[in-house]
Amino acid sequence: MRHFRHLAPDVQRTLFHRDPTEFGPTSPLRTLASALGATLYSPATRPRLADDVLRQADRGVVSMVLCLEDSIDDGEVAEAEENLVRQLARLDRLTAEGDAAGDGGPLLLFIRVRHPEQIPDLVKRLGPAVRLLAGFVLPKFTAVTGLPFLEALADTGTVDTGTGGGRRLLAMPVLESPELLHLETRAETLAGIARAVDEHRQRVLALRLGVTDLCSAYGLRRTPEMTAYDVQLVASVIGDVVNVLGRADGTGFTVTGPVWEYFRLQERMFKPQLRQSPFLSGRAEELRTALIEHDMDGLLREIEMDRANGLLGKTCIHPSHVAPVHALSVVTHEEYSDATDVLRPERDGGGVLRSAYTNKMNEVKPHRAWAERTLLRGEVFGVAREGIGFVDLLSAGVR
Repeated sequence: MRHFRHLAPDVQRTLFHRDPTEFGPTSPLRTLASALGATLYSPATRPRLADDVLRQADRGVVSMVLCLEDSIDDGEVAEAEENLVRQLARLDRLTAEGDAAGDGGPLLLFIRVRHPEQIPDLVKRLGPAVRLLAGFVLPKFTAVTGLPFLEALADTGTVDTGTGGGRRLLAMPVLESPELLHLETRAETLAGIARAVDEHRQRVLALRLGVTDLCSAYGLRRTPEMTAYDVQLVASVIGDVVNVLGRADGTGFTVTGPVWEYFRLQERMFKPQLRQSPFLSGRAEELRTALIEHDMDGLLREIEMDRANGLLGKTCIHPSHVAPVHALSVVTHEEYSDATDVLRPERDGGGVLRSAYTNKMNEVKPHRAWAERTLLRGEVFGVAREGIGFVDLLSAGVR
């Protein structure tokens, strides 16, 4: 798997100073968590789920969640499980005949379950098609409710990859419970979550924020003009989650950004414009205006705020959100220049230096953790050429 693999080689050469590297289910957890990008959710009830997965992989999606929880009605669970097993068996047959044969399939696939008992049951029912799974998403996670999920996952041991080896299935807990939101229980809840995920650290890929559920506890819903950070109750939870669980000292985990709820059914209206590469046509400002007019401005601001607050990747409920998330995940040439300057071996002793772009101060010791994270992001999403910006990357990626 590789980000922007759906682009033609000549287009990639135009865009990237350093190309994105390949990764897969057996990559180091830190690399894999950084590579999740826009994780697209899909109800497990969709009748052509196997085709949906292949189509989204062809459009540049690298991680998907097939949902058996809040996205479907309570009365649909059994039917959704049967459809999921049937569709993954079909996907296994399709990929075994093509380039995606072997471990992992065309992208990183996760199943969002409701109950711990579903994990061993689905692993058994999937049979050989379990090789397509990267793991499970665990809802409404606390130390009390989450440990049974993690223990059920640990009991699965390793799964046959179809290539003569085995690997562990991974967990992505969702932090969305009222106990996390309420001030009087937040500290205790976060401490319990920290203990639980640390105990199962080798299986926990990333922690996901369930902002919609957090808002529901107070009857809140942000508008398309507002980011999650404009809702103070939610912003305070994000800050505390990163404070306890997202530290850069080796004890933390990757925390992913919250879902963006809005999309326009007419999003195809600006796709023909975006396909005309702005760095060739000089129409970048017009394209930025088109994005803002089509309700994308709030999403773009929230992605930037995610990064500024220590989050990486994003939960997505519509395919039109994927390309913006990935375009804004590419490391700019200026970021790369600053990060490599900070991490030069001769700078190990510290000090302050002016950036190569002569517009900021790079202080070696305080900026080291940022630089390491930036280069890891550049490894999986690539580094843009000098002068290549977000609109250039987005216009190339929209299909």
